[in-house]
Amino acid sequence: MIYRARAPLRISFCGGGTDVSPYPEERGGVVLSSTIDKYAYASLRPRDDDAIEVRSLDYDIVAKYDRRDALPYDGELDLVKAVINHYRAPAGMELFLHSDAPPGSGLGSSSTLIVALLGVFRHWLKLTMTEYELASLAYQIERVDIGIAGGKQDQYAAAFGGFNFIEFHADSVIVNPLRVEPATLFELQYRLLLCYTGQTRLSAMILSEQTAGYIQRRAEVVAALDGMKALAIQLKNALLLNKLSRFGDLLHEAWLLKRQLATNISDAHIDRLYEIARDAGAIGGKLLGAGGGGYLLLFCPFERKHIIAAELEEAGAQPVDFAFEEHGLQTWIA
Repeated sequence: MIYRARAPLRISFCGGGTDVSPYPEERGGVVLSSTIDKYAYASLRPRDDDAIEVRSLDYDIVAKYDRRDALPYDGELDLVKAVINHYRAPAGMELFLHSDAPPGSGLGSSSTLIVALLGVFRHWLKLTMTEYELASLAYQIERVDIGIAGGKQDQYAAAFGGFNFIEFHADSVIVNPLRVEPATLFELQYRLLLCYTGQTRLSAMILSEQTAGYIQRRAEVVAALDGMKALAIQLKNALLLNKLSRFGDLLHEAWLLKRQLATNISDAHIDRLYEIARDAGAIGGKLLGAGGGGYLLLFCPFERKHIIAAELEEAGAQPVDFAFEEHGLQTWIA
């Protein structure tokens, strides 16, 4: 018997960074995001002995452990080992893990993989756990137990799925599913262009600089975070009111603010790609995730989208087809 789970990756339109402590505890954060049809997968086959074998396709690693041991955090598959340590499973197992996007892509792949792992353990061990509880545990494992810098949005997006306006407070997270008209979502998806920039990044370094800037009360960082929070609300309203041209303009404004959070959010290659897209007619866009690489999301006039895609491909980017995904974490038995 094999237990499987998949959790969707996400695109964040605005507000990323306001979910990173201590900003949400002190000022409250918000993020507008949607999950897409790219996933992190986890498969678990129980064994009759105490052996644990983990195969990670993303890292091209096969690792073997003993379930009776407390697995050390040494830089190799630490997130996976933290989940195994948390549950202290009653038997050995084989785990097979992979994602549709590489780590460091800006689509939340690392956090989403933890959600998928927790989901497959929940199914195997017959645990009662809500989406809120699972997302909170995923955050605890990644950010607290392992100590990887980052925010909360990815865990909640992956667990719940769909188009959400997520609020981050000092003592709670509230996921507000948005009732967007189907025609609006069809049109938005038709006009969005997702491109892989050809490079990944270590988000923890960028987020550490952003966090330090906020703690030091650097005026430009605080103003950028406050501005992004306000823009996320405006983007949500534009979406609900079917004002998609306004939505594109706000994306551009959000990208200009995001660039002020840390020095390595953009670089010459990313700036060139964005300039090419804008010169070819893109209304707005942003780099997904913390910055530094990964995927570029662009809002285009429908009659220019194919031209923008071709020019970006000529410049070394890779356009990627995607669709919005309304479901969050899913588990089943194969």
